[in-house]
Amino acid sequence: MATAAWSARFATRFAAWLAELKVLLALLRGQPSAGSHAERLEAFYAPQAGRYDAFRERLLHGRAELVAELIAAQAVPSGGHLVELGAGTGRNLLFFGDRLAALERVDAVDLCPSLVSEAQRRTAAMANVQIHQADACRWQPEAPVDTVYLAYSLTMIPDWRAAIDNAIAMLKPGGHLGVVDFYVSAAAPAPGLVRHSALARAFWPRWFRHDGVHLEPERLAYLRRALPNHRLTEAMAPVPYLPGLRVPYYRFIGRKDR
Repeated sequence: MATAAWSARFATRFAAWLAELKVLLALLRGQPSAGSHAERLEAFYAPQAGRYDAFRERLLHGRAELVAELIAAQAVPSGGHLVELGAGTGRNLLFFGDRLAALERVDAVDLCPSLVSEAQRRTAAMANVQIHQADACRWQPEAPVDTVYLAYSLTMIPDWRAAIDNAIAMLKPGGHLGVVDFYVSAAAPAPGLVRHSALARAFWPRWFRHDGVHLEPERLAYLRRALPNHRLTEAMAPVPYLPGLRVPYYRFIGRKDR
């Protein structure tokens, strides 16, 4: 009995280790440079889609906090309409807990077929959730929505200005846009904002660029200009397999006043 139980635990841990290794190998290979954006995403994520969430739980910090802040700001009202752009596997929707079922409609949009398949599987029993394989820069709902958010997807969208403009365009007056993502500061940031070291500003963009993730100050600056009525939190988070190093990230919630 004890031997059988030990063997089962070993088999489970070994399978998890192999799955983790598959993700790490995909990260080491990086995102291909050839093909359309959708083709590059599929080539990068298809081999790791099944282990995507387990690995990134330790990397993508601040998602639960962003959702909690949106709820606290009454940006996600019961009976409301929520959109996630760059939704991946749909994992982020689970941070809404019971509030998700209270929404009239939820649309989750992603361009990568393998991640969309995972999202469809995960949300199959959620009658109010619709999954769309579409471009976050172009997809639009049938009517204005209460809330749009992007969680670690804005840094992966080449035409990120179009994605931000599209997100704001689909909001009702008084609607909210939430973003959580990696970034680095400007060399001379605006008063009151965090200034990262020259080493951080050089290292992190180079580290993430290999996997198609682009860190720079411009995305956050554009968000702040587009939605001046906003709340911003800047923070640092640990990175798996890089002990002692912490990567900068931010949480942004902006209100569309008109």
